[in-house]
Amino acid sequence: MGTRMEVAQLESRMNTEDYRKLQDLFLDPSSGASRSLSRTEFIHLAWSSVGRGSKEEYGLLFDSVVVTQEHRGLLLDIDAVKEEGRVDWPGLCSFLLLELSDKVKNTRTSSVPCWKPPRTLTCPHRDPVKKVKEPVLHLQSLGQYLTVSKGGTVGLRNGEDMSLLHTHRLQNSTVTPKDLWVTDMVLLHNVHKIAVSFTSKEVCFYDILSKQDFSCKYKLQGLKFIPWCLDYWVDPSHSEQAVLTIGDIGGQVSGLYFNSAHISLFERQSLRTDSDSADIILWDELVKGKHRSCYTVTHQAHTPAWVRKVHYLGSLEAFVSCSTRPQSSMVISWREKESRTLRVTSFFTKRGVWDMDHHRGLNLIATAGVDHQVLLWNPYVTSEPVCVLSGHTSPVTAVCFMQSKQQLLSFSKDKVLCLWDVSSQLCVHRLAGVFPKTQEDTDTLLFLHEERQLLLLSFNSLLLLLETMKEEKRTSSHEHPVTCVLYNSLFRQVWDFNGRCLHRMNAGLGRAVEISQVLLLKRSILAMGWERMLTVFRLHSFSQSFVEPSEWKGGVQHRSDVLCAAFQPPQTLVTGSYDGEIIVWNNSTEKALRKLRPYAQHKEGHFPDSHLGANGKEDSDNSIAITRLFFIPGRTPAAAATGGADLVSCGGSGVVRLWNTVHSRLVGQFTAHNGDLGSIVMTVSPCGKYLVTADREGTLKAWDIQHHCLEANDGITKEPPKLLRNFRPHLERVTHLEMCYHGDRLLLLSSSSDCSVALSYPPGDTVGLFGQEEQWSLKGHGPLHPQQEQERDQGDHRVQEDTRQGGKRSPQAPSGTPPDPAADTSGERGEVGVKDEGEDCGVDRRQPLSR
Repeated sequence: MGTRMEVAQLESRMNTEDYRKLQDLFLDPSSGASRSLSRTEFIHLAWSSVGRGSKEEYGLLFDSVVVTQEHRGLLLDIDAVKEEGRVDWPGLCSFLLLELSDKVKNTRTSSVPCWKPPRTLTCPHRDPVKKVKEPVLHLQSLGQYLTVSKGGTVGLRNGEDMSLLHTHRLQNSTVTPKDLWVTDMVLLHNVHKIAVSFTSKEVCFYDILSKQDFSCKYKLQGLKFIPWCLDYWVDPSHSEQAVLTIGDIGGQVSGLYFNSAHISLFERQSLRTDSDSADIILWDELVKGKHRSCYTVTHQAHTPAWVRKVHYLGSLEAFVSCSTRPQSSMVISWREKESRTLRVTSFFTKRGVWDMDHHRGLNLIATAGVDHQVLLWNPYVTSEPVCVLSGHTSPVTAVCFMQSKQQLLSFSKDKVLCLWDVSSQLCVHRLAGVFPKTQEDTDTLLFLHEERQLLLLSFNSLLLLLETMKEEKRTSSHEHPVTCVLYNSLFRQVWDFNGRCLHRMNAGLGRAVEISQVLLLKRSILAMGWERMLTVFRLHSFSQSFVEPSEWKGGVQHRSDVLCAAFQPPQTLVTGSYDGEIIVWNNSTEKALRKLRPYAQHKEGHFPDSHLGANGKEDSDNSIAITRLFFIPGRTPAAAATGGADLVSCGGSGVVRLWNTVHSRLVGQFTAHNGDLGSIVMTVSPCGKYLVTADREGTLKAWDIQHHCLEANDGITKEPPKLLRNFRPHLERVTHLEMCYHGDRLLLLSSSSDCSVALSYPPGDTVGLFGQEEQWSLKGHGPLHPQQEQERDQGDHRVQEDTRQGGKRSPQAPSGTPPDPAADTSGERGEVGVKDEGEDCGVDRRQPLSR
């Protein structure tokens, strides 16, 4: 099978025009109606039309879309894709946006900001602050911030301490000072100017090279409606080409294309100037094309509503705007190729939109809804949003993407700031109670400076500064998220193999499938994750390099996808599925023996309502899916026969359950992590003493289960075992845990989607991360092997006896005890993260280990 990375490489090679060609494939040539494509149709049409990539890559892309849609329920048009193995345009777009963007994978972070106490800035404005901007070009070699108020007062601030450096009142002879009303301001950084819009139906362009006077150079007058919002974009490869976008209160969006901005924004048609010595540019003359250096495009899709926000998206060659009119909550107007006309697409919401923002890497648009919701939109799909971010309890007034991360800031009228993780669609941080009390109609604006990690919020005439603590520099073990980590006890190394592929197993029968676990047994290999039945590869099939699966004799017993399995010698196999069911098998005969369910008193196929969403389907945030299964080492079948627990499972809602497989009953359960964090993973130590669980925030918890649920009880034990330690070696979701003995010490390996692999001791002390420059030491830490613990305890007992008898001799090392490998500092330095006996305890791990 291929890999998703191959698809990402194909996706990264495609440009906007390629995607437009792909979109046309999903339109019926005769009627123009939307249609879905089969695998054969998609490969043939895409390869022949786009011409970029191979047929194999398009086939892999199709398979990945189908599998992901079926698994995550991303089919946006069910009626159009009822036939199995078909893809429509919304489904393809959603897959590319949410699953395969390399930029998402490489910049993914779920770190929560740690804010410093908010600071109210000295403000020269007695009237509301309209905009906060930071010039891209430094003024006098300093990064300074520029603010403007409703009354036209401009403030310049120091970029380091935010102190006020200079204030100036903008001059506009068109209106009297008391009637002056600024509606918006943008920075024209390529020409060292600012554009300011006024209620006098004009846009003035001021020079900022001389910060003392802000002289007015141009006045664009004669606009049909009052300009309410502005945006400015510069072509990164041709800085003389730029676009100024104007949204007005009449529902009109206008784009001004400048083609020689470095020379002049507009051409002087006559000697018309006002007392400010500014050139007068009339809108009608601009529309009629009398300025060769500038031309306009317009649409009125928002009429009669006000245009609240405008953006020009250079990557899409399109204008995006929003209003509080439901029918035109958001409008994207596409520039027709080699034409000055716009093709308008409208997006509907229940009560309209206050604000919006675009993430360039994800190509997602976020809208701030009057209906309290934040919606994420695919620009090419108008039927429904990609996802809904619910959590605000009042209208959302502002949204702002963190472009370097997969995160979004939103602010609501009740003064609550939320930080969302886009990939998980969860609110990872909520800030309230720190913002000033103002009137309900306060217009709050956000300005985020990601490089300095500061956020400016304006509340009428108040400016509030939020700064984050500097994030700790993290070490990456890999360039991409790590899904698994294993320890080789024979070579005492973490994944240090030569990388040669010996066999390729056709688990999906030619289709791309999601594999959640591979279990290696003595005479077979089991794979699972995408079907209700186990896929088995028998030992005799490995005579060929390409291995086909064999039939599982037990047939289909699960009612949902099998996600995990565990084996107990000599022949007991257990499997866990998405619906929370566990089946006990005889691995030799492959026959199902017993079924274990978390709620045995309910009929087969029925579960408590607490696990069902509003639509009657299982709620993913309250899932009973089983993601890990482990037999507890040291608990013999005889002990299980008395009613104690011999199996532990975990999965959704952060719940851990302990089972008795002999009597098919649930013995105990407890909540190990916050259920809102979704599924968890776990591992059990080889001695059966420690249980370690981990969640999507990178938090690990170590529990002592040596005596937990060891005896039979009448009911289900709800008391959790003793929590030994709570620690966080990772920033994001922990994907895999493994405990192993290295010499006489018990170690814990953990991998994460934050691209790191950590080494810890099960009680909770982190040794370090694979790939860090500092050398770590394994000397004198971590639990001993049970045999070593027993011998140590016996030695301590002898010392205590000698002490009671008045003896003064020092305790001797018990015979047969191997030397502590960490005590020997001689020999050559190793090249892997876990050292062998006799090696230097300071191991050089600066070469990342491949997985």
